[in-house]
Amino acid sequence: MPSYITRYFIPTLRNDPVEAEVISHRLMLRAGMIRKVAAGIYNYLPLGLKVIRKIENIVREEMNRAGSLELLMPAVLPSELWKETKRWDYYGKELLRFKDRHDREFCFGPTHEEVITDLVRNEVRSYRALPLIFYQIQTKFRDEIRPRFGLMRGREFIMKDAYSFDQTVEGARKTYDIMYETYTRIFTRCGLNFRAVEADTGAIGGSSSHEFSVLADSGEDGLVICRKCQYAANIEQAEKREIKKGFEGKTSEKPIEKISTPGKKTVSEVAAFLNIPPQKIIKTLIYLADQKPVTVLLRGDFELNEVKFKKVLNANELLLASAKIVEEVTRAPGGFAGPIGLSFLKIYADEEVRGMDDGVVGGNEKDIHFLHVTPDRDFKVDQYLPLRKVVEGDSCPRCEEGTLGLTRGIEVGHVFMLGTKYSEAMSAKFLNPEGKEENMVMGCFGIGIGRTAAASIEQNHDEKGMIWPVQIAPFHVLILPLNSKSAQIVQMADQIGAELEKSGFEVLIDDRNDRPGVKFNDADLIGIPYQVILGEKNLAEGLVEVKIRKTGENQKVPLGEVPAFLKEHTSHPA
Repeated sequence: MPSYITRYFIPTLRNDPVEAEVISHRLMLRAGMIRKVAAGIYNYLPLGLKVIRKIENIVREEMNRAGSLELLMPAVLPSELWKETKRWDYYGKELLRFKDRHDREFCFGPTHEEVITDLVRNEVRSYRALPLIFYQIQTKFRDEIRPRFGLMRGREFIMKDAYSFDQTVEGARKTYDIMYETYTRIFTRCGLNFRAVEADTGAIGGSSSHEFSVLADSGEDGLVICRKCQYAANIEQAEKREIKKGFEGKTSEKPIEKISTPGKKTVSEVAAFLNIPPQKIIKTLIYLADQKPVTVLLRGDFELNEVKFKKVLNANELLLASAKIVEEVTRAPGGFAGPIGLSFLKIYADEEVRGMDDGVVGGNEKDIHFLHVTPDRDFKVDQYLPLRKVVEGDSCPRCEEGTLGLTRGIEVGHVFMLGTKYSEAMSAKFLNPEGKEENMVMGCFGIGIGRTAAASIEQNHDEKGMIWPVQIAPFHVLILPLNSKSAQIVQMADQIGAELEKSGFEVLIDDRNDRPGVKFNDADLIGIPYQVILGEKNLAEGLVEVKIRKTGENQKVPLGEVPAFLKEHTSHPA
C-alpha cells in the first residue's frame, strides 16, 4: 500500500536552520529527516531512517555476497582490551571513557578491532577455520572536538565495520582486494560518483589503506588525481615524482644581510614588503613531536604534509608549537623564526629547499629577516625529505606523462591492510599445517552509513532541494493530487499509487489539503526521484504529468501507462 503524508511524519522547514553549515545538513533538517539532540548527536526521523535502511540493505547484500558473516558486538567496551594494544592512551580524547558503579573503566566503541580480535583468539585454533570475515552495522561514538556538518562529522554515527583474518599476507591481500571490489559495487549501487584513493592508516594502523571518496566541491578531504592514469590519493598520502632541477650545489655569492621587516610576519607580508616572490622565502616551522621541539623548513609557497612528517619522526603526536613555545625556542615572536642559530634543534627540510639560492629567512629576532641565505652554507640541515603537500601540476609518481590535479571529496568508506598489528599485540594465533603457532593476518573495512547519505546529498542537489538517486531514495514516486477535495482526483491518486506499488515502486501520496505551490516546494525539497502530478484539466483528457526530479523534465503520460513509463525511465527498483 502507498504511504500518505498526513499519516507520515515529515516536519519540513521553510527557512534554512541557523546552525546548518553545509548543504546536506541544511537540507536534511529542512526536509524533516533529522533533528539535533546534542552536539553531533541526532534523531533519525522516519524519512531519514528510510534512506539509512536503504544504504544498510545494499551494504548487507554486498557484504554477504562477498562471504562475510554478520554479527553484532557490544557498543560499551572494557578498557582491558584497549590497553592490550596500547590504544587506550594513544587514541586520545576522541575515545569516550567512563566508569561503571564498580569503578571499572569502559569506553563507548569508536571501532572494534580489539573486541573482534579477542573473540577470534578465543574461538579459532586451526588454519582450517581461516579465512574469516565478520561485519556488523552498529552505532559508534567518537568525541569529536568540534562536531559539525550534521551527519558528515557527528559524534554518534552508524557504521558498517568489518574485520578479516587470514593465514598469510598473500591471503590477506586477496581478502583486501575482495573488499575493495565489494566497496566499489556498494557505492556504485548507491548511485554515487566516487573514487578510491590511497590514504593514511591513521589511528587504525596497518601497512596500507584506501579511502572511498564521493567527489563533491564541498568535501572536507583534498584529493589528488592523475590526469593520465588511475593514480589517486588523499592529499595527506599523495606523492609526486621527484625531478632533479639541476640547481644542487649552487651557492649565492652575496653575503648574508640583516634587514628590518617591522611587523611583517607572514610569507605574503614579507614577500610584498621585500618585493620578492614567496618562492624565495624559506619558511621555518616549529613543531612538538611527542612534546619535543623540532624544526622543519619549506619553500614559502608550500604547505607541510604533517602526516608524512609525523611518520618520518615516528611520533605518536605532532602539534604545531604555540606562539609561547616558538618564542622560548627561537627567542623571537612568531613570524620571525629562522634556521640560523637553531643548531641545538634537529632541522628537517623539504627537498625543494635543497640548493635554494639567495633565500630569505626569519632572523630569530623581532622585526628582523636575513637576505641572500643559502642552505648548507649559512645553516645546517640534518635531513632533506619530500615533506610538502602535492600541488596542482606536480608530476605523477606512477606514470611518466601524467600531471596531478586537485579536487575535493567526502570519505564514505575505508579499507585497511592491518597485517599483524592487533593479532601480535593480543596474541591471536593459529596452528599452521605443521602444527606451529602463527599470528593471524588481519584487515578491517569501514563504511559510514550516515555519511554516505549526506555525501549523496552534497553530490545530488539543486537550489530547490535534494535529488535522491533512485537506489537510496526514501520513496521512488511522490504522487501530487493538486486538489485533495476532489473525490475523482483522490481516487485516481490511490489507484495509480496501488498500481505502482504492485510494480515494485515505493509510493508516497501528498494527500494534504494545501495549495499546489506548497506541495511542489516540498516535493522538490524532499527530492523523491519521480513526481506524478494529478490536475483536473489533465485528468479530463485521461493524462497525468510526470516530472523527473533530476532533470526537471515534465511529460504528459496516459493514466494507464504510468508504471510502464517509469520502468522505462529508470532501472527498476524492485
